[in-house]
This record gives sequence, structure tokens and C-alpha cells, in this order.
Amino acid sequence: MSSPRTPPASTTGQVAPDRSTVSGSLGLVRILLPIVVLAAGIAAWSLVVRINDIPPYVLPGPQAVFETLLRDWPILSQSLVTTLLTTLEGFVAAAVGGILLALLFNQSKWLEYSLFPYAVILQVTPVIAIAPLLLIYLPQHTAVIVCAWIVGFFPVLSNTTLGLNSVDRNLAGLFQLYGASRLQTLRYLKLPAALPFILGGLRIAGGLSLIGAVVAEIAAGSAGAGSGLAYRIAESGYRLNIPRMFAALLLLSAAGIVIYGLLALVSHLILRRWHESALRKEN
Repeated sequence: MSSPRTPPASTTGQVAPDRSTVSGSLGLVRILLPIVVLAAGIAAWSLVVRINDIPPYVLPGPQAVFETLLRDWPILSQSLVTTLLTTLEGFVAAAVGGILLALLFNQSKWLEYSLFPYAVILQVTPVIAIAPLLLIYLPQHTAVIVCAWIVGFFPVLSNTTLGLNSVDRNLAGLFQLYGASRLQTLRYLKLPAALPFILGGLRIAGGLSLIGAVVAEIAAGSAGAGSGLAYRIAESGYRLNIPRMFAALLLLSAAGIVIYGLLALVSHLILRRWHESALRKEN
């Protein structure tokens, strides 16, 4: 009677590391490395300011920027809320308009051939050149939202159109063979296949909507309680309050990172169980 087989031992006597441990270590490294780089950059920035004795109105140090952020938080936070609301309104308009128009394009090639070139023209025209015209013909708040919509609209439209047109031809032929209607094909085949493309377009549009809102706010140049962070940056530059300018810029960057992170999280939660881009790699 033969004895039960045992797994072969490693020639070096070492046990292979567990995959979950390796994956956890890589995830920790991916988090720590950007933090280390950020800390090194802040330390180098502070060192340059101290060694060269640079005045705050030329280049403030990190400590001065942080102190200004805390001291002026009531003003900056109100401006941040204004900019974020404008960004949200422009992003929602871009998402809804881009997806709906892409669906119409998919159902009618004549409509796509007629209107898509104008969407391209709208995309390649600098928003900084469009904003002053919009401010002439539209109310100020509406013009700012339209600028945010213009910048974020095309990525959603183009990605959704690409996704709807990238359906596997064999599956499309199968749906046609079984007599599926155009609405059924769109609902059960094209939309699920295009979902990763749509979510990718939304991730791009989120940051671009913030950029469009900032550009429009700078062009509008409003003052008072309803002004956004872009106005605070311009105002600080005029008054040589450079620490506040850096603090407002820091808030804008943080807002952009949070917007992208939230949209990336939503995309991961939707795709994690079935799409290759969100599945964990085993090897």
C-alpha cells in the first residue's frame, strides 16, 4: 500500500509567499510611494524657501500656505462650495446630454454623420475663447455652467459612441438571429458592453468640468459671496496675497483629486464583478 503523496518541497527549503500577502504588500507600496514623494517635495520646497530667504509675496513656504488655509477657511470654503456646485451642474448636464446624444447616434447613423462634426468643433475650440461670448448673451451663472458642460460633454459623447459601436459582431448577429428588437439589443447587449466606456468618459468629464468652471469663473470675474475659487486666485494675485493664492490652488487640486477618486470608485464598484479592467489579477 503506497503512502499518501506529499507536495514537493522547495529545493531551498523556503515556502512560497501567499498571493494575498503579496497583493496586500503591493497595495501598501502603491499608497506609500506617492506619500513619500509628496513629503519629499514639501520638504524640498520648504528648504529652498528657507535657504534663499524668499519673501512670502514671491514664494511662500508650505507652513505659510497651511496657516493661510486655516485662517481664511471661512472665505475659501464658501468659494469652494460655489465652484463645486457649478462643476456638479456642468458635469450632470454633460453626462446626461452626452449619453443621450450617443444613444441617438447609435440608432441613426444619418444623425451621427450630421451632428458629430459639430461636437468635434465644440471640443477643439478653446473654452477661454467661448466664455466671454457666453457671458454677453447668458446670465453669469448660466454661462459658467455652460462652460463646464462644453468641456465635459465631448469625452462622454465620444466614449459612449465608441462603446456602443464596439459590440461583438457575433453577439449582435445572435441577437438578430433570435429576432431581438432594436430596443432589446440596445438594452441587453449594447449598453452593458458600452458601460466601461461610459464610465471612462465620466471619469474624464469630472475633472474637465472643474477646469471649465474655473476658466469661466476667471472670465466672469465676479466678486462677493457668490464668487468661486478661481476669483479668489485672481484676487489674491492682484493683491500680492500669494499664500492665499497657493491655498486656493491647493483646494482646487484637492477637489479635482476627490472628484476623480469618487468617479473611479463608482466605476470599480459597478465593474468589479464582471469586467476585466476591475477584476483582480491572479498572476
